[in-house]
Amino acid sequence: MQSVEEIQSRIDKIKPAGVIEDIFTDFPPESAGNQWQKEVLELLENDFLKDIYIKFQKILRMRSKYTCRCCATCCRLACSEFSPEELKKRADRGDNFARQFLSVFIPYSSKEEARKVYPEYISLLEENKETDVYFYHCPKLTSDNRCSDYENRPQICRDFPDNPLTLLPKSCGFCEWKKKSEETTLHLHAMIEIVEYYKTKIPVGTGSVLSER
Repeated sequence: MQSVEEIQSRIDKIKPAGVIEDIFTDFPPESAGNQWQKEVLELLENDFLKDIYIKFQKILRMRSKYTCRCCATCCRLACSEFSPEELKKRADRGDNFARQFLSVFIPYSSKEEARKVYPEYISLLEENKETDVYFYHCPKLTSDNRCSDYENRPQICRDFPDNPLTLLPKSCGFCEWKKKSEETTLHLHAMIEIVEYYKTKIPVGTGSVLSER
């Protein structure tokens, strides 16, 4: 609601005098309302989305202040919403993330097998209602929590976690980054969804403004 109010307030500020309808009205071409809609689309694209991007980049730069503690949670228990079969199909279609993921991780036979390896993390997932996931592990992990092929690890391993919304155990060195960035990231995600909703629902959204880009 905070995001909706923030965007709507900016839209209302540039609303022409005499226009009483809302931004989703199907105004006649070249009318004051129609021009307002074009200005709003420009505002969403060139102001809001750029500002969101800049803030996301700032959050990602903050990540560099934190380091891995070698708890190996991300190696012992990687989670995906996709089954091994689904990942294989996505990789075959050119999905780079799926290709990298399959190059590293192999699936546990069941959730209970994964629970035996890392019961605390499974409980954390369940507490956060993250139940519709598949569990994987990296066979290259050594007994002292080191990667036996560290120099050749894929980008997904180098970048993890790449989002402060990722569910992390307390042992992870990036937990503090998550705590400091999570609320802002949730707000930015909400802003993106709302901006895309406006861009889709404003009648001229499929007309002159976007077609000229």
